[in-house]
Amino acid sequence: MKNFKEIFERLSAFPPVKVSVIQAADEPVLEAIRDAKGMGFIKPILVGEKKDILKKAGEVGLKLEEDEILDCPVEKAAKQGVNLVSQNAAEVLMKGLIDTAAFMKAVLDPEAGLRTGELLSHMAAFEVNSYHKLLFLTDGGVNISPTLEEKISILQNAIFALRCLGYEKPKVAVLCAVETVSLKMPATVDAAIISKMAERNQIKGAIIDGPLALDNAVNKDAAIHKGIKSPVAGDADLLLVPDIEAGNALGKSLSFLANGAMAGIVLGAKAPIVLSSRADSSFSKLASIALACLVKRGGKI
Repeated sequence: MKNFKEIFERLSAFPPVKVSVIQAADEPVLEAIRDAKGMGFIKPILVGEKKDILKKAGEVGLKLEEDEILDCPVEKAAKQGVNLVSQNAAEVLMKGLIDTAAFMKAVLDPEAGLRTGELLSHMAAFEVNSYHKLLFLTDGGVNISPTLEEKISILQNAIFALRCLGYEKPKVAVLCAVETVSLKMPATVDAAIISKMAERNQIKGAIIDGPLALDNAVNKDAAIHKGIKSPVAGDADLLLVPDIEAGNALGKSLSFLANGAMAGIVLGAKAPIVLSSRADSSFSKLASIALACLVKRGGKI
């Protein structure tokens, strides 16, 4: 896929997705809900204090006559919103005007039933003018310093999501600072192991290569100059970063220095989770909702 427009277009083939929005009384969130409704790919269930939700909705021109509002106190909104997903009354979960720690506490509550036994991980998508297609990145938002085993789980979450989006065999670059294996740089060893595991079919569903430095992963000329022959080099769909520091810095560089549009979701739970930052634009929130919905519909999960 080249851009977010293609995601919006693909969603038109599916029925609207029910999205539970926790503490929905937030203007940028409601602007994104308004636009997603206008495109016809969601049916929102707004959770929180009804009077506040209606007030904010009116300010952004969102009409809610046909939509469900679950009126509850702020302190109970997270549990109520999560329960909608665990009870199959909603298919995607979205964070509204609520602290991330409180939101994730509700998601991770064993009684909520959202855990699947898989590691939760973040996957972002970027539309950047300097790259020829959407570029996905994991994990720059949840796991701080993943072990090799955790990197494999993060990778498998992302491969599953990309296949839901229509990628038959996504090309994955396991990012490091260099493209050679060095025992002094453990991330390069992890990358080499992951690549060999993919070669031996221990990790399936993707074409994986690493270690690859960023230039080799996204620029064919850089790879050729360094003598790297790889189907991934210069054409990566997904970047697997070594830790949250690298992922966070790279993601924000794509957004704030390269003027890229960004979407982000959390994978590994019973349903895709839209965990947007308050600094994200309403378009970023809209694209994140669309990404979550297409993963849900494409995977029929």
